[in-house]
Amino acid sequence: MSVFLPDTNERDLSKYAISLQQLANGRSNATGSVTLASGATSTTVSAINCASGSAVFLFPRTANAAAALSGTFVGTAGKQSFTITHANNAQTDRTFFYVCLG
Repeated sequence: MSVFLPDTNERDLSKYAISLQQLANGRSNATGSVTLASGATSTTVSAINCASGSAVFLFPRTANAAAALSGTFVGTAGKQSFTITHANNAQTDRTFFYVCLG
C-alpha cells in the first residue's frame, strides 16, 4: 500500500496530515513485490525510492520463492532500481515481497 504524497507546493496542511497518518498506519512507498525472471540469473526491479546504498530486504511470498531464498540476494541497488541475483530456473512463481530503505 502506498502513501498519499501531496505536491511540494501544497499549502493545505490537512493533506500533509493525511500523509503522516498513513505512514503511522503502516503505509509506505518503499515496498512492493517482484517475481524472479525465469531462465535468467538476475532480475532488475524498478523501485522509485531506491538509491545507491539502500538496504533491500526480500521476503518470500510463494513456496518456490521460499525454496529459492538461500541462493537469492540483492546484488546491487542504484537510482530507482535494484538487481536481484538468483539461480537460473524455469519456475515462473518465485515471488517475493521487498522493502527498500535508505
